[in-house]
Amino acid sequence: MRVTILGCGGSAGVPSIGGADGRGDWGTCDPGEPHNQRTRSSILIEGPDGRILVDTGPDMRAQLLACAVPRVDAIVFTHAHADHVTGLDDVRLLNRISGVPLPAFATRATRDELARRFDYAFRPWTPPYFYRPVLDLSVIEPGEVIGACGLRLATFDQDHHVMRTLGLRVGRFAYSTDVVRLDEAAFAALAGVDTWVVGCFQPEPHLTHADVALVLAWRARLGVRRTVLTHMGNGMDWARLRATLPADVEPACDGMVVEV
Repeated sequence: MRVTILGCGGSAGVPSIGGADGRGDWGTCDPGEPHNQRTRSSILIEGPDGRILVDTGPDMRAQLLACAVPRVDAIVFTHAHADHVTGLDDVRLLNRISGVPLPAFATRATRDELARRFDYAFRPWTPPYFYRPVLDLSVIEPGEVIGACGLRLATFDQDHHVMRTLGLRVGRFAYSTDVVRLDEAAFAALAGVDTWVVGCFQPEPHLTHADVALVLAWRARLGVRRTVLTHMGNGMDWARLRATLPADVEPACDGMVVEV
């Protein structure tokens, strides 16, 4: 199985809008280091029968082009925050490529929010054209297993403080973005994971996102062989992280490929 990290930035990306010269606020990230340029967090999971896109953030079009993704066969939404869903309009191009409404999966809360903001994506398709995105969305509960593209994705509940998010596990790979607390059911779902891509927004504690020390504690409890940090803000300089993190923990970068 092949996982591409399409984007690994926080909700504002890195750099964020602003900065003294208007060319971006890099925080403590070195603007001369290409790995510090981050679009909003998303991954692509390639199975034997197709590609699963996890979230449709505002940078989705650029990400799919940059990573040379020719088509997407299914979508999983982790939650409905804007940095994870507002590229949904471009799904119409994915519809045109596949020729069908795209299968999608989300919790009921996420589905209801998507339907409120993107109601036109949930209307019945009128063949043969796609002038708007068309989703064939299945509502799931955390703990259910999603079957898509020849893969079985186990789901689990995560606490993002302001809402619940959906964690994903495929075999010995897991993906946890936008999480600040994990309960015992989540730890049980993650038991035995070999490679974990997990959200880590900044070095110090944060209200809604895990920090470096918290992720390191989780990884030690689970005995994860390889931990990859994602959803990183502009306080997470790539080179500094590479120099200071344990050898089995690394910051992601946009376009990074993880073979599982």
